Amino acid sequence: MQRRTFVTATAATLAAPMLRAQTLPGGPIRIIVGFAPGGGTDILARVMAQKLGAMWNTSVIVENKAGATGTIAADYVAHQNPDGNTLLMAHINSQAIAPNIMKLQYDPATDFQPIMLVGVTPNLLICNEQQPAKTVKDIVELCRKNPGRVTFGSAGTGSAQHLALEMFMLQAKVKAIHVPYKGSAPMLTDLMAGTIQYSFDTMTAATPHVKSGKMIAIAQTRQQRSKAYPNVPTMVESGFPGYEATTWYGLAGPAKMPVALAKRMNEDMNKVLAMPDVIERFDQYGAEGGGGSPEKFAQFMKDEQVKWAKVCKEAGVKGEA
Repeated sequence: MQRRTFVTATAATLAAPMLRAQTLPGGPIRIIVGFAPGGGTDILARVMAQKLGAMWNTSVIVENKAGATGTIAADYVAHQNPDGNTLLMAHINSQAIAPNIMKLQYDPATDFQPIMLVGVTPNLLICNEQQPAKTVKDIVELCRKNPGRVTFGSAGTGSAQHLALEMFMLQAKVKAIHVPYKGSAPMLTDLMAGTIQYSFDTMTAATPHVKSGKMIAIAQTRQQRSKAYPNVPTMVESGFPGYEATTWYGLAGPAKMPVALAKRMNEDMNKVLAMPDVIERFDQYGAEGGGGSPEKFAQFMKDEQVKWAKVCKEAGVKGEA
């Protein structure tokens, strides 16, 4: 009797990891990013892909499908086979802002299976070294003296960077020119060259250029200062009470992806976020608050959509045709 119990227990113990391993999809896994290489979404996706590939012993490939502030990528993933081989690097633009200003071929609330919130970052108000106005106060004054002439770049119309600018203009009661790009990387190239003057870009994308001295960080857009930038004031500290405009990233699959598979992936993704080298890398870019359950991420996205619907209405933001 004891031997039978031992054999049964041993078989169950051996079967458990085998069954767990079988829940992972076979073949290469793609993480679809809705922005150009080199931007914040791309950077964090590649960190996750590298670690998950090693953990899962399979190729995890980042594929960029840039355009329409990330909605092209989201639409693509929404219509893929829900076997777990194609995931979306979900983004505030495609999942919370765009639904309020654009007619989409997907519903962010019903066409995706949330897996995990990867991180939330402040945006940084940045400029190149040639700009004379290098404080929030001076930029407001510059905009007042030059209405409709000061330029701010973003990753696209309706992007998180664009909405951060709209919030700034509403509170400061100024008018500036919004210059949309197809992602942070091409926008940053023009900002460094002086083609445009300012941007509320993601901390993830802007950090390498700020650290190299090619950009100047003027302010950050969360209510509290990021650990990555303890000496850069927030917009609240710069005279804009209540101002908060973040960028966030997560991972999701198509809607009919099995919940058990989403939870299986979630477990390993949480392990990745707990790795010391990943924590260090994310801290460098100001990406905080990631992790938790698929259900937590689902609720987070719902709350964000409500918040940005209000901002879009007040600013009169319209999406690209």
